[in-house]
Amino acid sequence: MNKSTGRREFLRNTSLATIGFYAGGTRVAAADQSPHDKLNIGVIGVNHRGASNMNSVGSENIVALCDIDENYLAEAAKKHPAAKTYVDWRKMVDQKDLDAVVISSADQVHALASNWAMKRGLSVYCEKPLAHSVHEARTVRETYLANQNKLATQLGTQIHAGDNYRRVVELIQSKAIGEVREAHAWCGRHGPGGGLPEGEEPVPPHLHWDLWLGPAPWRPYNKQYLPGNLTWNRWWDFGNGTLGDMGSHVIDLPFWALKLRHPTTVEAHGDPQPASPYTNAKWMIVAWEHPATDERAAVKLTWYDGIQRPESPEGYDLSKWGLGVLFKGDRGMLLADYGKHILLPEDEFADFRRPEPSIPSSLGHHKEWIHACKTGVPTLCNFDYSGLLIEHNLLGNVAYRVGQKLQWDPVRLKATNCPEADQYIRREYREGWTL
Repeated sequence: MNKSTGRREFLRNTSLATIGFYAGGTRVAAADQSPHDKLNIGVIGVNHRGASNMNSVGSENIVALCDIDENYLAEAAKKHPAAKTYVDWRKMVDQKDLDAVVISSADQVHALASNWAMKRGLSVYCEKPLAHSVHEARTVRETYLANQNKLATQLGTQIHAGDNYRRVVELIQSKAIGEVREAHAWCGRHGPGGGLPEGEEPVPPHLHWDLWLGPAPWRPYNKQYLPGNLTWNRWWDFGNGTLGDMGSHVIDLPFWALKLRHPTTVEAHGDPQPASPYTNAKWMIVAWEHPATDERAAVKLTWYDGIQRPESPEGYDLSKWGLGVLFKGDRGMLLADYGKHILLPEDEFADFRRPEPSIPSSLGHHKEWIHACKTGVPTLCNFDYSGLLIEHNLLGNVAYRVGQKLQWDPVRLKATNCPEADQYIRREYREGWTL
């Protein structure tokens, strides 16, 4: 056993008295106190979302910092002067004293950094989306499942930790609105359309552009790509638009409540159509068909972004809801966003008696992960659950880009009726980069 593996085993073994687990949605036992020993955490991406995530795990030991922007790196190092600094995350994950990593890079790096870290026995917190392609989401999930007894994972879907989502899940799963056969999810954010930025500009001396690109195709530097996810995210090379980004949060609710897994079909259309080879859609509508299970009927889930919305229930103008989910059951509807939910028609549910809460409140999204790292209690957004969610969502972009309804074979990871989808299901990497 090497030194770093022995340290991680020690963290687990000294926490045995505090281990809890979830059964039937109820926490049977849980730790009220964390072990005295702290995790040694490395942070990949230290500004923007990275700075927020780093602060959220700041109760632990930040021993490594990595960013392709040396200005950002220098600022973070002032807060954590004892941490080693890197510009290449591939070198950081080999630091011997690491227990875990927090990944807040651009999307094209998420799956690679997560997979490399897990293969080194490190626990991982990764910003959403977990992957840039369907194949990556599957691979990261499989790596986690092969190592789940040794490490902890969490996707950065922070809304999952809120009590509002928990109450919605309980209502749907207790059949408060009857059998749900339709669910609609939307987000008002829209893409810009267009092509690649024109012209090549000098790379700033503090920026490692080649490392920022990572596995993505080579593109000459242009300041339009950076900073922030609402810039680079609009190009297929680096992001997956509103669906890839915000779908992680919004579709999370019906995915959880309806216990969805692999769809049988997915179809999409948007603007422009046919899809641009470079830039995400200005807006999209995507529909997935999910088969019936022993617990629920077959479900059609539809996503809308930009100005698109599902048909509004009487008395509610969904164009005024920036994002949300509408469940349609055979005994009513449930309308929800991040912070509230409404049973419809309201007058018919005026005397409705809600089920007792059965899903415990979260310790806090980041605290949940830290607790899992130390005790082995799985997080709710571990890479098993979130790998399925992101694989599902990214299939919508595949269907949009090929312009066909896909018949999906999850075992073979194939659209059986559309071989041209393969190029979007699994992407090619630049030389020197591997999953």
